[in-house]
Amino acid sequence: MSALILAWHSDVAWSFRRSPVAVVSLMVVLILVLAAVFAPLIAPYNPFDPASLNLMNGFSKPMEPNAFTGDTFWLGTDDQGRDVFSTILYGMRISLFVGFTAVLFALVLGVTLGLVAGYVGGWTETIIMRIADVQLTFPAILVAMLIFGIAKGVTPVEHRDEVAIWVLIIAIGLSDWVQFARVVRGATLVERNKEYVMAAKLIGRKPGAIMLRHILPNVLSPVLVIATISLALAIIAEATLSFLGVGAPPTQPSLGTLIRIGQGFLFSGEWWIILFPAVTLLVLALSVNLLGDWLRDALNPKLR
Repeated sequence: MSALILAWHSDVAWSFRRSPVAVVSLMVVLILVLAAVFAPLIAPYNPFDPASLNLMNGFSKPMEPNAFTGDTFWLGTDDQGRDVFSTILYGMRISLFVGFTAVLFALVLGVTLGLVAGYVGGWTETIIMRIADVQLTFPAILVAMLIFGIAKGVTPVEHRDEVAIWVLIIAIGLSDWVQFARVVRGATLVERNKEYVMAAKLIGRKPGAIMLRHILPNVLSPVLVIATISLALAIIAEATLSFLGVGAPPTQPSLGTLIRIGQGFLFSGEWWIILFPAVTLLVLALSVNLLGDWLRDALNPKLR
């Protein structure tokens, strides 16, 4: 209880309470995440159950009864008669799962390599950082597309849809680890020469224990900021790949897949099929990004 009281009166909590943008952004993110998690309970229909679909409901306009069945859908339906509101809830589950998991993978990989490069130094640091520099010369989305294409090419055709989500996670994670590694490596270079690290060496601590127990806790603040901002970028990257047709499979459509499907009907008058998934993606990415901007300022000691 006392820990909660101290946390409530901390500088970060005070900064959060004083920032309406951060409060609203967090509320929006929580609402969207909870809506995605509890999609089976909230969604009026299961849009990916073929037995529940009625093609006669196809292209129903938002909040207007269908001319053939008389059914009304809040956000309309697509060409297959799937409720757009339900597809958005289920699509957000895929987008958020891919985003969170890809950032976690990039964080673990980047922090590990950054710690090793900064603490060990020498040829190990040179090799890791030169690989990072080479990767930075290519746009992240192209790196992700290349990795996704290679992984998909070596996967048997009958298993491609089953592993497509995990391949997408690995592709986005491998394209995003560099910024974690560079930041952690720079912070480690500063921390490894401090007295507490020297003391740990004198008492016989092994390098792995020093990196994990002593240096890592002191370099996590910028990592949390990068992770928050990277989440928004990972969600957008997933949507971009899916929109280009190299991301989530049609059997597990994400927000990007829904936007790609809706784009084909935009000029024929069925605007709602692309509008509502696109707005959901925009609100989700913008809210996470604003939250990351606030966290960056709140953890910056120069701005306190």
